[in-house]
Amino acid sequence: MLVAMSGGVDSSVAAVLLKRQGHEVIGLTMKTWSQAPDPSFSKRVGCCNLDDINDARSVAVSYDFPHYVLDLQEEFGQAVIEHFILEYLEGRTPNPCILCNTYIKWDALLKRAKKLGCEKIATGHYARVAHAEGRYFIQRAKDIHKDQSYVLWGLSQEVLAQTIFPLGELHKSETRALAAEWGLSRVAKKKDSYEICFIPEGDYRAFIQKKAPDYIETLANGDIVHVNGKVVGKHRGYPFFTIGQRRNLPALGTPHYVVEIHPETNTIVIGPESYLYRTTFFMQMPVWHKYPTLPYEGYPALVKIRYMDAGHEARLYTAEKGVVRVEFNQPVKAITPGQAAVAYEGEDMIVGGWIRLSNS
Repeated sequence: MLVAMSGGVDSSVAAVLLKRQGHEVIGLTMKTWSQAPDPSFSKRVGCCNLDDINDARSVAVSYDFPHYVLDLQEEFGQAVIEHFILEYLEGRTPNPCILCNTYIKWDALLKRAKKLGCEKIATGHYARVAHAEGRYFIQRAKDIHKDQSYVLWGLSQEVLAQTIFPLGELHKSETRALAAEWGLSRVAKKKDSYEICFIPEGDYRAFIQKKAPDYIETLANGDIVHVNGKVVGKHRGYPFFTIGQRRNLPALGTPHYVVEIHPETNTIVIGPESYLYRTTFFMQMPVWHKYPTLPYEGYPALVKIRYMDAGHEARLYTAEKGVVRVEFNQPVKAITPGQAAVAYEGEDMIVGGWIRLSNS
């Protein structure tokens, strides 16, 4: 069993749990991003730093199983960071964690598992894999407050057939209790990381500015346009805005929000909150889970449009080019291009894809 170990409490407990169950475990820590520590950062930044690697290795040594470190910085830079920047330059708001899971971590795990003769791979995600009628599909975790199924929708049938999530039936409190019980003192009380690993303190604007300074410079003094067509201000670059944003906008007496981003004209459109609500969007590049395709037009589902979203009742339809059209039963606020949408039937994932507001 090859276990991805980030150095945190979840992946550490997952590895030890499998070891105690009698599996032959091999730990693997993937180094995706290198960043010098900065004492000015108030939060733990991402994963993959030297402390995390040492914490993972310490667990492996304590429980007597091999541990390796795999350097994926080049692949990560090409598949995740470059895409992250490009999406903002296209006027969208990306989700790099999903890209990393889909194209970097699982690909690397499967390749290394094959070389090491491992039949299965495991991670510390809070989710479950089910199998019915010839299909593998993700299910929500037992601990709904820690459920991470949303970021795993991109995993294919081949990948899911070889993947297990040992923590899917546990609550986070149980995981920490097991870490303490099993002597994993280095990770038992370790805080969770919610930051994008390559964005210190969550300042993506500074990151984009640093990575594409010449292009960003050309975007200065773009128009901020009201939904009524009137120019009401200037901005320093559309990549610094996202749908639903309220900060850094002109004071117009009442709250206004970013409702549209037009890269082709370097224009930000703002309007009252009511303009943020939509009932329709499209899932591009859909990955099917419970079913190989849509069972029938207008199929009912609960659809999440962001990680912390509770979900909204909707119906699913097929559109051109293999895209899924989503029609919410009630208008939903701030449907954001570039983010992911995931449709569920009870605990079972039906399909996931990238959000677009049109199918052009």
